[in-house]
Amino acid sequence: MVQAPLKTWTERDGRLLRLRLDRPKANLLDAAMIAALSEALLGHLGEPHLAAVVLDAEGPHFSFGASVEEHMPVQCAAMLSSLHRLLLRMLEAPVPILAAVRGQCLGGGLELVSAATLIFAAPDAKFGQPEIRLGVIAPAASCLLPERVGPARAEDLLFSGRSIDAAEARHIGLVHSVSDDPEAAALAYFDGQFAQLSASSLRFALKAARIGMVERVRAKLGAVEKMYLEALMATRDALEGLNAFTEKRRPRWEDR
Repeated sequence: MVQAPLKTWTERDGRLLRLRLDRPKANLLDAAMIAALSEALLGHLGEPHLAAVVLDAEGPHFSFGASVEEHMPVQCAAMLSSLHRLLLRMLEAPVPILAAVRGQCLGGGLELVSAATLIFAAPDAKFGQPEIRLGVIAPAASCLLPERVGPARAEDLLFSGRSIDAAEARHIGLVHSVSDDPEAAALAYFDGQFAQLSASSLRFALKAARIGMVERVRAKLGAVEKMYLEALMATRDALEGLNAFTEKRRPRWEDR
């Protein structure tokens, strides 16, 4: 029997939706995980008493990112389309999404939490977009990170592929807070800040704060996805980087 990739339940008299990635230790954002997240959001976000979502993960790591196999030319168009629809659904969510991160949060994992409202991190959390080291790019992060941390800090992460720790992530504004138990911190934030509010008014506050931002991300994401599929994936080095990763060898770049 195949294990479901996501645990879903509600708490606080139905005012809080809990989503937990449940394929440790990698918690890959493969087609099954993306579909499960999309279905859970679609099924719950319309509930009038819902005030927030807490997103976390089972195991020592939040997510190693998307499946590299699904980045290959045969599958990458479907993978990018489904992931980007999920991220836009998160950006347009009528209630705040609080993400709790432990361990590695890389690639598609960082793109996922970048579409959340606030990120709560454990001291051991590591955030990075390593795609450039595989000869490809991070389309969604190219659109989301500049909105969260500004162009210069976003470009540092996107162009270098380096990972940063929780302390640096908080310093640049990516992470809201760092604590030994980020899930408890996210729940405490909900209890202290959202639990007593009108869910209806909170929805208007979120929508007002995101006017313009969602439209910018949507337009840019469409352009970057097109570039990824039609231009980048036609280059020799993009395919070489992905093949080298799956074959567990160093890539041999030819700069073309």
